[in-house]
Amino acid sequence: MNRMKPRALVLLAYGTNRDQDVAEALLLAGADPEIVPLNALHTGKKNWSEYQMLVLPGGFSYADALGAGKLLAIDLQAYFTEEMQRFVETRSAVVGFCTGFQELVKAGILPGSGKGKVTLTFNACGHFECRWVSLRPVSKICVWTRNLSELVECPVAHGEGNFQVSNQAIISLLSSRDQIAFTYQSADGSPANGRYPDNPNGSLLDIAAITNAHGNVIGLMPHPENHIYPWQHPQWSRGVARGSGLSLFRNGVGYVEEL
Repeated sequence: MNRMKPRALVLLAYGTNRDQDVAEALLLAGADPEIVPLNALHTGKKNWSEYQMLVLPGGFSYADALGAGKLLAIDLQAYFTEEMQRFVETRSAVVGFCTGFQELVKAGILPGSGKGKVTLTFNACGHFECRWVSLRPVSKICVWTRNLSELVECPVAHGEGNFQVSNQAIISLLSSRDQIAFTYQSADGSPANGRYPDNPNGSLLDIAAITNAHGNVIGLMPHPENHIYPWQHPQWSRGVARGSGLSLFRNGVGYVEEL
């Protein structure tokens, strides 16, 4: 008997981008993605309950007015609190990339957020970063990273990706609960230890991604959706193609299929 592919809602708002890239990655991973404009959810033309996965792509939602991801986070809080909570509490698979990470933090979906304890602020280097990075999967509870053993190589493209906390206790909590999902690494696999450009934004403890307590929600600054084919690797023409981001999407889809 053929099983239905998990349906993935890829949220489209003013200024977001890479939605097509994310949809392509989900399709390759075995999901049935649909790019859904936020207005279609506002008007009821589309219903959140039709989907088993939620994806918040990157870009510059609402032109990053009031800060990266802030206005869309307010929109989600004001109009779709129950719908967002359903995705989280039913342990559906939720992922936010770049600005999507910002939105999950500012909407209070990820740990420590909503209380001023966690923020993604301006890059320590003082400018927008667009470069390839290496990511080490850390969390074993996160459904998106569990069983991943190899580094993931993919680009970053952000000006506000510096993960910081106002209370040092939150870092201890994230670490003890295995909620640090990815860290920035050197290309040879050694820790970045805060070094630029291996850590492109100055994030505390080289944190590139965090997950919630149940492990079904992940927010990450880099863009694994931009490395799902071997030829996308910058050294492809030199015979190097490693660390595909597709593994992350396969994990998320596989988790939903098991539910």
